[in-house]
This record gives sequence, C-alpha cells and structure tokens, in this order.
Amino acid sequence: QVQVVESGGGLVQSGGSLRLSCAASRSLSSFIVMAWYRQAPGKQRELVANIRPDGSTNYADSVKARFTISRDNAKNTVFLQMDSLKPEDTAVYYCNMRRFAGDYWGQGTQVTVSS
Repeated sequence: QVQVVESGGGLVQSGGSLRLSCAASRSLSSFIVMAWYRQAPGKQRELVANIRPDGSTNYADSVKARFTISRDNAKNTVFLQMDSLKPEDTAVYYCNMRRFAGDYWGQGTQVTVSS
C-alpha cells in the first residue's frame, strides 16, 4: 500500500504565495506520473499540474506561469509552488501518484485565497 500525505495549505491574500508538499511512502521512481489536482465547491476535480520521472511537466492553462511543480527524489516529495494566487484558486488540492497498479490519492489540503 502506498501512503500519500499533503501539507502546506492555508489562507492567503490575493497575490500571495503558498507551497504545497506531497510526501510518498515509497520512492518516486516507482511512479509513472505525479500530479496535483484541485476541486472547488460545486465543481469537478481538475488537473493542475503533473510531472513525470524524466522531469517533463504539464500545467493547466489557468495556472501556467504562476504555479511550478517540482520534486525531491531523495525525500520522496513532490511540491507545488503557487505564486500570484487568485481567489479562483481557492479549492481543496489533492496529490495523486500513479503506478501501473493504480492511483494513490492524498487526503487533500485546503487552499483559500481572499480578495
């Protein structure tokens, strides 16, 4: 079983920054893709960004140039640096780790951006 734990959410003013962390219970090399999703009240869960073992990244258009996904293989941790935050970024943010055997989700961390 793989454990995935997010941290780093909170309340921030518009234009501020937050850094989310996602710690996995096994080596990141065992995953085929690592991603951050978010779900706002009344909306579907959406992909924010992902990163693959070769370092390639992909971002939702709404967060390009503001968010950065990265990883620390030694700490089995994936990060999401969020800058220039907007009220519409308010959501529960979830970490997802994908293996061929299936997907593993964290419990989510709340990010609230006040205007």
